[in-house]
Amino acid sequence: MSTALADVLQLSVLLAALALVHRPFGDYMARVYTSTRPLRAERWIYRAIGADPGVQQRWPAYLRGLLVFSAVCVLFLYALQRLQNRLPLSLGFPPVSPDQSFNTAASFVSNTDWQSYAGESTMGHLVQTGGLAVQNFLSAAVGMAVAVALVRGFARSGTGEIGNFWADMVRGVVRVLLPVATLAAVVLVAAGAVQNVASPQEITTVTGATQHLPGGAVASQEAIKELGTNGGGFFNANSAHPYENPNALTNLFEVFLILVIPFSLPRTFGTLVGSARQGYAIVAAMGLIWLGAVVAVTVLETAHPGAAAQAAGGAMEGKEARLGEGSSSLFGVSATMTSTGAADSAYSSFSALGGGVLLLGMMLGEVAPGGVGSGLYGMLIIAVVAVFVAGLMVGRTPEYLGKKIRPREMKLAACYILVTPALVLGFTGAAMALPTPRRSMLGSGPHGFSEVLYAYTSGSNNNGSAFAGLSADTPWFNTTIGLAMLLGRFLPMVFVLALAGSLAGQRPVPESAGTFRTNKPLFSGLLVGAVTIVAGLTFFPALALGPLAEGLS
Repeated sequence: MSTALADVLQLSVLLAALALVHRPFGDYMARVYTSTRPLRAERWIYRAIGADPGVQQRWPAYLRGLLVFSAVCVLFLYALQRLQNRLPLSLGFPPVSPDQSFNTAASFVSNTDWQSYAGESTMGHLVQTGGLAVQNFLSAAVGMAVAVALVRGFARSGTGEIGNFWADMVRGVVRVLLPVATLAAVVLVAAGAVQNVASPQEITTVTGATQHLPGGAVASQEAIKELGTNGGGFFNANSAHPYENPNALTNLFEVFLILVIPFSLPRTFGTLVGSARQGYAIVAAMGLIWLGAVVAVTVLETAHPGAAAQAAGGAMEGKEARLGEGSSSLFGVSATMTSTGAADSAYSSFSALGGGVLLLGMMLGEVAPGGVGSGLYGMLIIAVVAVFVAGLMVGRTPEYLGKKIRPREMKLAACYILVTPALVLGFTGAAMALPTPRRSMLGSGPHGFSEVLYAYTSGSNNNGSAFAGLSADTPWFNTTIGLAMLLGRFLPMVFVLALAGSLAGQRPVPESAGTFRTNKPLFSGLLVGAVTIVAGLTFFPALALGPLAEGLS
C-alpha cells in the first residue's frame, strides 16, 4: 500500500469515527449539563467542598468560584513539587526548583501542560498521578464549564444567571472525563502502553551497557492528557515514546481522543440552544480549517525539497520512523489546533512552512476545533464578531441566536480577542530584546526567532507544545511563560463569563425576514473568514520574520 493511500485511509477512519460519535456524545454532554439530579458520588463531593449545586449564579459569582478553585490548585501543585522528597513514591528525586514548580503548577492548572523538564527524571509517581494527572481532569472540566456557561447565556433570557460553577465542574469530571478516560486507558493498556507504579528497572543492552527503564501510571495519564486536550507527557519524549504511544493504532486512537470532545461540543451547543443546525454550522467551520491544515502540513512534509528528504521519502528528520510523515502531520495539526501540547515528533524538525502552519494553528485562537471547552467558547466569540460585521454590511442591528450584539458585547469580544496577541507579541519582543533570554536559543536567525515566538504562542494559547531548540528551563522562561499561561487562560475567561451574563440578561428578539441566518453554509464560510482575517492581520508580521522568512529563503 502506498504511503499516500495509507494517509488517506487513516484520515477517513478518523473522520468516520468522529462523525459516528458526534451526535450521541454531544447529546449526552447536553443531558449532563442540564441534569438537576446529582449522582451519589457527586453529592459526596458537594458536601466535602461545601457547595450547593442547586444555587444559580450570576457571572461574578461564577467567576469567583472558578478563580478561587484554580488558585488553590496552583498552590497545592506547587507545594506537592516542592515537598516531593518527603512524600512516598518520590523515587528518590529531589524537590523541584521554585521557578520550575511555579511554571509546572501554572501549566497544568491552566490546561497548558507546558513541560521544560523530563518527567521520568524529575517527578515521582505521586506528583505525576496525584498532582499532574488530577489537574488534567480538573483543568479540562473548568474549560467545559465556561463553555457551557456561555451557551446558557445564549439560551436563557431575562436573567443574569448562567449556572453553578461547582456543579458544572463536578459533573464534567464525574460524568464525562472520568468514564471516557478510564475506558481509553484500558484500550491503551491492551494496545501495549505501560501502567504500573514500579521503580526504574536496570537492564543490560546488547552492547553491554546499563540502561534504566522507568515505569509508571503511563496509560491512565496518557488517556486524560489527550482526552482533556492537556498534552503533558509522562516521559520527556511525550507521545513519541513507545511506552506512551506503542504503535500506529494507538497513535490514531490518541488523535481521536484529542478531537472527540472539541468536535462533539458544537452538538451540545446546538442541543442546548434548541437548534441542531446552529451546532452544525459551528462544527463545519471548525472542520474546514482543521482539514485544510492537515492537508497543508502533510503535503509540505512529504514533498519537502532537498536530496536527503527526497531520498527518505519525505522530511523524516525528527519524526518517528514507525509512524511516518502522514501520522506525524495529522497528530501535530490536531495537537496544535486543540490546545494539546502532546507531540509524537519533534515540531522543531518540521519543515519551515510546515512548522509555520502548526504555529498558525495556535495563533488562530485554537478554535478548529480548539481545546476542551475553550475551542467552543472561542469560536462563539468569533461568531459574535462575524454577525456584527454582517450586520454592519447590511445596515441592521446585529443579532445572534435572538440576542442583540450591542457595544457592550462587542467590547467584551474585542477584549477576548486582544488578550492573546498582546501576551504573545509582548513577551516575545521582551525576550528578543534582552541578552539573557537570547542565550537560551540554540537556533539563530529566523528559526531562532520562531523558537521564541512558538514558546510564547504555545504558553499564551495554553497549548504546551514547543520547538525543541529553545532551552526553556531557565528562571526567565519558567517565570514569563508561567505568567503567560495564567493570563492567557483566565483573562479570556473573565470576558467570556461577562459576555454570558450580559446575553443571559437580554430578552430574545423575534426573527424577521431580515434576520441573518446563522445556521447556513454561508455563516460557516463567514466564520472561517473571520478566524483567518483576525489572526492574519495580528500575527502576519511576526510570521514573516520567522517561519515565512526561513521557508522562502
